[in-house]
Amino acid sequence: MPHTEKSVNTVLANILRPMFARATVAGEDTGSVIENPALQLDVLITAPGRSPVSIETEFMPARTVEDDALSRLGKTARRDAKTIEAAIAVRYPERLRNDDLDINDELQENRLFYAVFTQEGLTNDIRTVRFPETGWIEGEVGDLADLARLVSVSQRAVNDATRMLMDGIGDAAKVMDLLDNQRAQINRDVAKALGMMNVSQTRRMACAIIANAMIFHERIVGMHTYSNVRNLQNVAGPGVQNPQRDLISAWQEILRINYYPIFGVAIQVLSLLPGDAAGQVIETLRDTAQSVTQTGINNAHDLTGRVFQRLISDRKYLATFYTLPASAALLSHLAIAKMANRDWSASEHIAPLRIADFACGTGALLSAVYDQIATRYEHSGGDPASLHKKMMEDVLTGCDVLPSAVHITGSTLSGFEPNIGFEKANLYTMPYARQNGGAAMIGSLELLQASQAFMRMNMSDPSVGSQTSSIGEQPVQELIAEFPDESYDLIIMNPPFTSNTKHYDSEEGVLDAGFAAFDASVEEQAEMAAKLREYAEGTVYHGHAGLGSAFVALAKNKLKVGGIAAFVLPFTAMNGASWRRFRETIASRFEDVTVVSISANGRDMSFSSETGIAECLVICRKSSNGTKSSQMATFVTLQARPRHLAESQEVARAILMQGAPRRLDDGPFGGTPIVIGDQHVGDVLLAPIVNEARGWSCGRITDYSVAQTAHMLAGGALWLPAESEPLDIPVAPLGSVGQRGLDSQLFISAAHKAPFTRMPPSPTATYPALWNHDADKETRMICQPDTQLITRQGMESRVANAWATASRAHLNRDFTFGSQALAIAFTERESAGGRVWPNISFEDRKHDYAFTIWGNSTLGLLCYWWHSSRQQSSKAGMTIRAAESMPVLDLRELSDDQLATAERIFEEFRDKELKPAFLADADPNRDLLDRRVVMDLLGFDEDTYLAVRRLAQKWCAEPSVHGGKARPRDARPIPGDRPSP
Repeated sequence: MPHTEKSVNTVLANILRPMFARATVAGEDTGSVIENPALQLDVLITAPGRSPVSIETEFMPARTVEDDALSRLGKTARRDAKTIEAAIAVRYPERLRNDDLDINDELQENRLFYAVFTQEGLTNDIRTVRFPETGWIEGEVGDLADLARLVSVSQRAVNDATRMLMDGIGDAAKVMDLLDNQRAQINRDVAKALGMMNVSQTRRMACAIIANAMIFHERIVGMHTYSNVRNLQNVAGPGVQNPQRDLISAWQEILRINYYPIFGVAIQVLSLLPGDAAGQVIETLRDTAQSVTQTGINNAHDLTGRVFQRLISDRKYLATFYTLPASAALLSHLAIAKMANRDWSASEHIAPLRIADFACGTGALLSAVYDQIATRYEHSGGDPASLHKKMMEDVLTGCDVLPSAVHITGSTLSGFEPNIGFEKANLYTMPYARQNGGAAMIGSLELLQASQAFMRMNMSDPSVGSQTSSIGEQPVQELIAEFPDESYDLIIMNPPFTSNTKHYDSEEGVLDAGFAAFDASVEEQAEMAAKLREYAEGTVYHGHAGLGSAFVALAKNKLKVGGIAAFVLPFTAMNGASWRRFRETIASRFEDVTVVSISANGRDMSFSSETGIAECLVICRKSSNGTKSSQMATFVTLQARPRHLAESQEVARAILMQGAPRRLDDGPFGGTPIVIGDQHVGDVLLAPIVNEARGWSCGRITDYSVAQTAHMLAGGALWLPAESEPLDIPVAPLGSVGQRGLDSQLFISAAHKAPFTRMPPSPTATYPALWNHDADKETRMICQPDTQLITRQGMESRVANAWATASRAHLNRDFTFGSQALAIAFTERESAGGRVWPNISFEDRKHDYAFTIWGNSTLGLLCYWWHSSRQQSSKAGMTIRAAESMPVLDLRELSDDQLATAERIFEEFRDKELKPAFLADADPNRDLLDRRVVMDLLGFDEDTYLAVRRLAQKWCAEPSVHGGKARPRDARPIPGDRPSP
């Protein structure tokens, strides 16, 4: 007799049941729904602190399974009286009906097709979302279980709770704001306890810490039978005469159990408030905490970090941005997957792991790693609660310079299993700034030269370190923490990006922005910067790259051979000149390298919140000393940042399933698509990482065929999309063809003993200069100097050497494709090059013309884009030194006739207006320029010219080119198939 859907559902429930340690998995159970007792759900998963998940199934073609799943949303599960906010529709293969098959084996060995429907938004604005939007996810039963686990966290409750918490914190902070007008010393004491400055942001942080402690207080009431933890209403309700005293007393009782990371600093902050203000703050936050608790949220680890990150002060100088939960999940999933030989089903194989984040912030990454490990363990039949003590005491290490941030990390990690105690946690506030009149310390970066860090147990002073613990006050007052070199299995970080070589805001007392936090003096900043230079000498650190590169150096030291590094880094790490040593180290000392970036613009191009710059994920394995890596990396470009945890899981799975992706040198055929359902979400490409000077250019690219064409062009082959074979074309690095000019500071900076000062332009200037951008005026290849240089008195002897570098050709160093037209500008007479228009000179003046028309053609624009940084939407740039390796037409290979042709083309275009570069495909003059360059100058045929115009369309469609800017209605691509003019 053929298998029925009911019989298969029963087997599915039996397979799923061991994968959920604390959930009830019921198959073909009637009476599961309060609203309709007769309704029989195919599979229902319920768990404490989570929303029920319904799984509805049907044999292919499964025409009604989606409607069945949708009909379950909003129903109330009888078992826990909670609303079903997620329902998964599963399509069974028709072959499962075959009664000759063992259904248990078939379900576990074959792939299913499924989609999930969730209710999202705030309570008063609920919408139903399907993932994927169209099509079906393909996965095994274990993947289905992981998805069910992820969507069981009520996003509607998380959103409601976040709004409630932010509103309550804002109202409570108003009480402290009033104190600032009359009794400011109180707020200064609170700020000192948090390691912050007395600003409104810090006062919101103080209230957030109290609110967080109250929420935890409510969660653990009744969990510990050996301790009488009274609920909030009893110790801080309206009838309590002295709520400040009673609440502190209750929290001190809780400290006898554990939870010092949460309640230790909360007691300290609350104790500093005067009674009247404390009463008002407690009343407001008590109501807030109870409202949040009533949402039913449990183990929503991103909630605390999501709110607290908005409140952390000093972000301008520490440059700490919250790693979004979905981004943290993606990075941790890819990192854990590289630990290939680990048996996740055995706790004895997990306990020896050592995992660290030396810039942990609010603990988003450590929490995501914990979740990945716990999920794998639970998936294998284990109970994650049995891991908690070891995870907290031994496996996880977190460090930061902000005491408040370390406490938040402790809070989120403790929240995984709030009823499981632990003796200690390896979470440290690292010594930073001046140490009691002694040396200035640089936080975790002290570990660049040491395997130990000296801590004083004092939470109220940001200049000394501390260790969090779960068992209350520690008997010791001093601690030497061990951080041995080459001892960690995984180091995962989103380190600060700040450069400590910025001097633009020195009027605010900032000399080295990387060390300006905590109101450090200029002298302290200089001392800390000097110490970092000393400690990081010979490593991947570079001052212009910023502190992020120093933390990479630290990770390299601390990782054991075979250990995994996983970073969130600025996109410039892929191609910035100051990150060259980083790329050299990854290429020579690491293997199994994966680099993930996002082609979208705006906020969606970063993995962190509110950075405003493009970022990338770099995940790799440390190879044996002296062992050369494969010199290849897997590059992934996502079209958009993952929006939620389920999408992150599927993106990670899709990346990991790419066995042999297409290569960069395969020709212009694109990458290997990443598809979820029917949606193309990104592409994978295998590319070399050996050319560290040129950088890793395969990031933020939607259509990898454009990258493949650019790569081939840089090597002297013009292989255009849809063309059967490449054509030879003379291409060489700019530094071989011409000579770059001086950095602009060597013209005008007194600190560099430069011979000139700047003045407004003059038609009779002796020393004219093209200095700044003016997109409205820079629409023709010939540009007018906008500055004149005046000889500085006493520097006359230096003028000749400096002026000898002046030229007619100028390279655009900061090219905004969305508003600017020119990659190369031409001045009628030799002019100095300013900050954004450095000089490019050639031995033969005729090369000026050829260089200018090439650089502004589609092929020249492609070479510029391929070589440049693409960190900010449509803005691309490069340092003057990096420009030397930019591929350009090798002008030395052009014949006299070709050079004469180039000059004629230049003269034809001297008065023609060019549209901004992102409209190159719709610009009739750029179209004509392409024809002249491709056919008249280079001698290729009509078909090649048409292929270049198709390439222009592809290039202009790249988000890093258009920057999200809307195209004018009349800007239609010119197909390039019109008769020759």
